Amino acid sequence: MNKNELATAVAEQAKISKADAQAAVDAVFSAITAELKNGGDVRLVGFGNFSVSQRAATTGRNPQTGAEVKIPARTVPKFSAGKGLKEAVN
Repeated sequence: MNKNELATAVAEQAKISKADAQAAVDAVFSAITAELKNGGDVRLVGFGNFSVSQRAATTGRNPQTGAEVKIPARTVPKFSAGKGLKEAVN
C-alpha cells in the first residue's frame, strides 16, 4: 500500500472526501516527522512507537576493493510495533 492507497482507504473508512483524507494523512506524517526532528518520540497506544536513535561512527569495508570506509555517526528514525499491532498481524 502506498500513500495514495492509504488516503483512499482512510477516505472510505471515515466517509470523507479523498482530498480531506489526503490532507489528514499528510498532516499525520508531517506531525510525526516534526516531532522526531525535534528529538522527541510519538507513542500511539496499541499501534507502536516512533523514536529517534543514535548510531555511533564505525569502520566498514568496501566489498569490491576491501578498502576501509569510515561511516560517520548519525541519527536515525526507529519504529517499534505495539502489542495491538503485533496481535493483529499474527
